[in-house]
Amino acid sequence: LKLQFLYLIALTPDHSHTMKAALMLLALAGGAAAKDLAPTPPMGWMNWVIFRCNVDCASSNTTCINEDLFKVHTDALVSDGYLAAGYDTIHIDDCWMERTPPRDAEGKLSWDKARFPSGMPALGAYMHAKGVKFGTYTAESPTTCAGYPASSDHEDIDAKTFASWGVDYLKVDGCGPVAYYEKGYPAMGAALENSGRDIVYSCSWPAYLGDDETTKTECYESMIAHGCHLWRNWADIQCYWNSLHGIIEHYGKYGEYLQQFAGPGHWNDMDMLLVGNTCINEDEARSNMAIWSIMASPLIMGNDLRLVPDAHKAILLNKEAIAVDQDALGKAGKRVSGDASTGQVWARTVSGGQAVALHNPTHDALDVTLDFSAVGLSGAVNVRCIWEQTDLGSFTGSFKATVPAHGAAFLKLTQ
Repeated sequence: LKLQFLYLIALTPDHSHTMKAALMLLALAGGAAAKDLAPTPPMGWMNWVIFRCNVDCASSNTTCINEDLFKVHTDALVSDGYLAAGYDTIHIDDCWMERTPPRDAEGKLSWDKARFPSGMPALGAYMHAKGVKFGTYTAESPTTCAGYPASSDHEDIDAKTFASWGVDYLKVDGCGPVAYYEKGYPAMGAALENSGRDIVYSCSWPAYLGDDETTKTECYESMIAHGCHLWRNWADIQCYWNSLHGIIEHYGKYGEYLQQFAGPGHWNDMDMLLVGNTCINEDEARSNMAIWSIMASPLIMGNDLRLVPDAHKAILLNKEAIAVDQDALGKAGKRVSGDASTGQVWARTVSGGQAVALHNPTHDALDVTLDFSAVGLSGAVNVRCIWEQTDLGSFTGSFKATVPAHGAAFLKLTQ
């Protein structure tokens, strides 16, 4: 297929349209292989939202980026029921690398020896022994966003290094000249494919291409063609409501356009879940979980698992909410109606019916009405509350819920 791709381009002097067709041909083949690695949106835990790049282990040993932090969270993922619920990967974000020298005598990246004394292969083995997958981080730039050594022009050796450590998932950030990404992300995709290990590939290229998702079509097609299993579309989430709200509104605006790129093996990533942190309240946590699930976004927690409030833990472990996100049809949803100042209806086709979130972005409680015809249903409709995991009854024409400020009702509709 790759030979066909090159042949098609060579045939046409002005081959922009042929390039697009060939990329889509490659994307179809790449997507078929990718389904085996990420048939549903990835789930797990990542350190960045709360722990950032805290490398001062002398004064904050329990919250700094070291091997103990990831062992503790591996243990909590298992003991607190998250692994059993589907959160199966521990992700090490930025700042794990040795800075001096930036690469060893063989040209390989290495880990900070003081903070990771056992080494990355041993840490990965610790996770694997618990039934947890091992995720790590690099960037398509000379250095990471925090200034640590990264992978531009070193894709082959880095992919083989990560594979030798037992890495199962690789997040690849940007952090450098955007012009390099068109070369770098495909190069890393090819390197991972040839690394000898199945590694889920998370790309960040489109997050550096501005706000308008409709201008990123060729980027999305290229990422699918070159093996990206998921990608960050837009801005980083921060631990407060306005950031969460801004991301919800962005995907409300562009969700319908982005649907075409999402499916088994390739997912739009809205960034980490804030659920589990006190920077958002329980209602805001429900909105986070519900809308991420409607959009078929990865569910990667960004919290301290030792400090998750019980109400937030119940949201994270809600089996019916997770089932929406992980639905085998792999059809991403969208915002059907509403805007930043009104009640909103979000919907997704799932096995056996429709999943719907009635979201209230305003600062006061609000009655939000769902017209069943807006989600393609007519006649009597059975409504189930996903949060309470109870049937609410059969309704005809519409359903109305009073939704608290910043909150979301989460429903399953069947007939």
